[in-house]
Amino acid sequence: MSKRKKSFGFIIGIAVAVLLPLSFFLYYNQPMRTALKIPAFYRIDSIDSQLVDGKWRKDTVYHRTKDLKLVNQLGKEVSLNEDLKGKILLVNFFFTNCNTVCPPLTENMNRVVRGFEKKNRDIVHFVSISVDPNDSVPALRAYADKYTPHHDRWWFVTGNKDSIFDFAKNELGLVLEAETPDEFMHSQQVVLLDTFRNIRAYYDGLDPKSFSQAGNDIIMLKLEKRKKRN
Repeated sequence: MSKRKKSFGFIIGIAVAVLLPLSFFLYYNQPMRTALKIPAFYRIDSIDSQLVDGKWRKDTVYHRTKDLKLVNQLGKEVSLNEDLKGKILLVNFFFTNCNTVCPPLTENMNRVVRGFEKKNRDIVHFVSISVDPNDSVPALRAYADKYTPHHDRWWFVTGNKDSIFDFAKNELGLVLEAETPDEFMHSQQVVLLDTFRNIRAYYDGLDPKSFSQAGNDIIMLKLEKRKKRN
């Protein structure tokens, strides 16, 4: 065999050794790449345009929710943005005397809470906000005790009615609906907030299939890396 043939065979061998593992890597990782779906952003505040190298570039600024101060089932005054800084939040609305929508919604919420009992428990905090200003701390504690022993990870909270309704409408974009004219208004929608307080998902709290996506989305937000916008 000539030196030229030997050299050619050597090159072919190197190419196969390099490209074959690479092709297997790309093939087997393609389903994984397509399955990793990062939750979308909701509620655009503004769209900024900048001229860069002679071309206009649009930068979308998404809404970030303001802080809300409340009292939880342990009687502690809490702040969603200060006390839960760096946490992903899953937020819903309820009231303790609600006997129709609230129990199944809370139970669906509880399934997600239990999913984070052992792994990744510190990345997410669960917040159930009462829309009834008459819900006392003992009432919240009794309601919470029906569903969870994790009072440090799942808050059942109350506060100023106007502030809560303003937060639901103007910060989360929710429409609070009454079951009857005599009952307090609430929404069955559950909202996912990232660590920067951008809205990243809405779920139907009464639809187990819709709500089952919440756990996956929380993990995706943990994997997401981006800089905080001032």
